[in-house]
Amino acid sequence: MKILAINGSHRRGRNTAKMLETVLEEARSLGAETELLELSDYNIKPCRACNHCLRVIECSIQDDDIKLITDKMLAADAIVLGSPVYISNVTGLMKNFMDRTRWLHMCRNTLHGKVGAAVTHAGLRNGGQELTQIIMERYLASHGMIVVDSRDQEGRIYNHGPMGTLFERLEDGRVIWKKDVEEDSLALHECRTLGRNIVRQLQLLKAARQEV
Repeated sequence: MKILAINGSHRRGRNTAKMLETVLEEARSLGAETELLELSDYNIKPCRACNHCLRVIECSIQDDDIKLITDKMLAADAIVLGSPVYISNVTGLMKNFMDRTRWLHMCRNTLHGKVGAAVTHAGLRNGGQELTQIIMERYLASHGMIVVDSRDQEGRIYNHGPMGTLFERLEDGRVIWKKDVEEDSLALHECRTLGRNIVRQLQLLKAARQEV
């Protein structure tokens, strides 16, 4: 089982990366091979809407790093996206990456049947996490991927996915902030559950293929 996490934050190693790494750590404990990829480390040019990918399964832009990333996506069994919230949306870095993977989707869904999941983080308690989560999950679904969530196997539901916040509480009109996502026990719990759910889904798919 190969699980690839892709971080759309401009700040490598921070809250979104920590959430993704928590997902991967749980998956590794169950036998998965994992990798965390930071989009900020790569040169990804914007899509130029040339529509080359309407005719052939490839991107016309060949002088940047997108193929390094898409090769990893094609080799993975599961892909987990992560983005902080930028004005109730994914970051520009994540959106640019999404646009440049259009060639994986237009002629044929080359990622069809893989497992997908997403995590997000914001400063505010209700800072646009749900919409950002939906945007990433919709992207995964549009590629024909099987999107899993963080509901546990006992049926308990605490949130609609791993969505972190730095908001701690309001005290005498003053906001008290968490230091980082490591102080958000719910977000980390959801990330660990998501890691288990991804591995479980991959195991179910493997078993189903063996029965055919």
